[in-house]
Order: sequence, then C-alpha cells, then structure tokens
Amino acid sequence: MSLLAGVLMIMAGVFNVVQGLVALFENEVYLTTPRYVFAFDLTTWGWIHLLIGLAVAVAGFGVLAGRIWGRIVGIAITALCMIGNFLFVPYYPVWSLLLVALNVFTIWALCAYDRSAPENT
Repeated sequence: MSLLAGVLMIMAGVFNVVQGLVALFENEVYLTTPRYVFAFDLTTWGWIHLLIGLAVAVAGFGVLAGRIWGRIVGIAITALCMIGNFLFVPYYPVWSLLLVALNVFTIWALCAYDRSAPENT
C-alpha cells in the first residue's frame, strides 16, 4: 500500500507542478472568473500549485523510502493540495476535480497503510 501511496503522491505532485507552471507562463489557458470568492491572480495560483506540488512529490519520495515523516507530512500536504485544487475549480474545472479525486485516493492509501503487514519489496 505504501508503494501505491508514494506513486500517487509523486503523480499528484508532478500534475500540480505542471498546473502551476501553466498558470505562471501560459495563463491564457485558464478561465478568469471575476466574481469568485477566492479570486487570486493566476500568477499567485501558479506559485501556490508549484510549491504544493513540489512538497507533495518530496513527501511521496519519503513514503517510497519508508519514512514515517513522509506519511505524516504526506497526509497534511495532500489535504492542503486537495483544498487548493478545490478552490481552483472555477479556473479549470475538470482538471481540478480530477486532482481532487486523485488526492482523496492518495490520502486513503496513506491512511490504510499497515506497518505490521510484511512488504513485498
């Protein structure tokens, strides 16, 4: 289960980094919504997604290495990533909701990990 969680975290991290880079350099791709409660500049959203994505990927490598800090930080950062993607829904709805679903499965995989079960490595 830790292999699944680590790979999902790395995938989610890479997806968020790409989402952040697109918001930074090609912000014409995203829809701008002037009447949204969390209406940040797309450059701000780009930096948010970029930094959170890097943190999720680093924690994913920690999970793959079998570190307990990777699981703890992974749950917290993945939850933060999920909230960030939920708030980004008005800008790119389908992609944001797919990443929210990926983050839900990632948190499930991190929480379902049983350290007493033998790993097949």
